[in-house]
Amino acid sequence: MLVGHPFVLLLDRYRRKFHHFIAKLWATLTVSPFLKLEIEGLENLPSSDTPAVYVSNHQSFLDIYTLLTLGKSFKFISKTGIFLFPVIGWAMSMMGVIPLKRMDSRSQLECLKRCMELIKKGASVCFFPEGTRSKDGKLGAFKKGAFSVAAKTGVPVVPITLVGTGKIMPSGMEGMLNEGTIKVVIHKPIQGHDAGELCNEARNSIADALGLQS
Repeated sequence: MLVGHPFVLLLDRYRRKFHHFIAKLWATLTVSPFLKLEIEGLENLPSSDTPAVYVSNHQSFLDIYTLLTLGKSFKFISKTGIFLFPVIGWAMSMMGVIPLKRMDSRSQLECLKRCMELIKKGASVCFFPEGTRSKDGKLGAFKKGAFSVAAKTGVPVVPITLVGTGKIMPSGMEGMLNEGTIKVVIHKPIQGHDAGELCNEARNSIADALGLQS
């Protein structure tokens, strides 16, 4: 990433496909030797040149690695504190991950504004609309920020259900890696101009898939 970064800023400042390719390799090599990964619905992924808002349930730190294996150059939203971690934080900065200070309304507005700017430039963004990792595996309430971005920019929302990450690497126990299978369910994209309706439809899709897999 360091070697290619000047060229990425010059030639692909917004999507940064090269960095995301490196991140996919990193995530795949990190996860694949230890876990079985099953992916359903790959045909529902928009083309690489189609900007979209991806939304997923959030159970584990492993969720990010799992989503990176899909090879899509979307920008995650992450707590500002994560950027302070050596190597991981540097990689996140080069990939264009969007920082967010929790409980800071100004930071939240800046984050949503940045997401809309990126989408208008052809990039995609990825939200965990629950806002934090689930402690008990249950699906929490969704915040509407991601869906407001989609409604205002007119891009599709792609719901993704992650099953099993919370059992393999429980929230708050990042030093633990249990054996198991992770299932990724990519749902059909949804579009609309009402953030509330998009939010409800996306959450229902994810909740239904979690229910079927439980």
